[in-house]
Amino acid sequence: MTRIKICGLTREADVDDAVAAGADAIGLVLYAKSPRGVTAARAGELARRLPPFVTPVLLFVNASAAEVRAGLEEVPMALLQFHGDELADDCARFERPFLRAARMAPGFDLLDFAARHSQAAALLLDAHVEGYGGGGKAFDWSLIPANVPRPLVLSGGLNPANVIDGILHVRPWAVDVSSGVESAKGIKDAALMHRFCEAVREADARMADAIS
Repeated sequence: MTRIKICGLTREADVDDAVAAGADAIGLVLYAKSPRGVTAARAGELARRLPPFVTPVLLFVNASAAEVRAGLEEVPMALLQFHGDELADDCARFERPFLRAARMAPGFDLLDFAARHSQAAALLLDAHVEGYGGGGKAFDWSLIPANVPRPLVLSGGLNPANVIDGILHVRPWAVDVSSGVESAKGIKDAALMHRFCEAVREADARMADAIS
């Protein structure tokens, strides 16, 4: 079953709608320059709405150790996501499971990146855009080598219309969506979240049928 992460939530209603739609994880952006950014305290308020087995993910971009620890104080059970230029030791020093974002572009060596970030729970593959993610741009999935030794989270420009193709092509462990289920930056659309999750389940069903 392909796991689903909906990222960049800023409102209580959106958290509740994401859970109702079937999200396995929600992403809370602790990066002040992002239009989806929230404070650590606000992340804690939103994360406390989650039922068991829905994972909060705290996203950081080149944050200080103090900023990461402040987020963990508010959301103690969070998975971490590093989306900037962090080195492997920067990510691993908190001794917590983490996702490491890889910004895919022609010439990017994902196998070398995976080797350097071997302690990551998974690699999140995003488009290489100006800034750090959230650009709603897809990347060329053919850039992904077949033998990456870490679980992959497919991100970058996914939406209800293209996520089936993405899953069938990449066979990722999980998918991540943000702008593809929004009515405005940081404002999620409940109907789009439901359609996205339904499309993921359809892709899973197609893969199961192909195996059987």
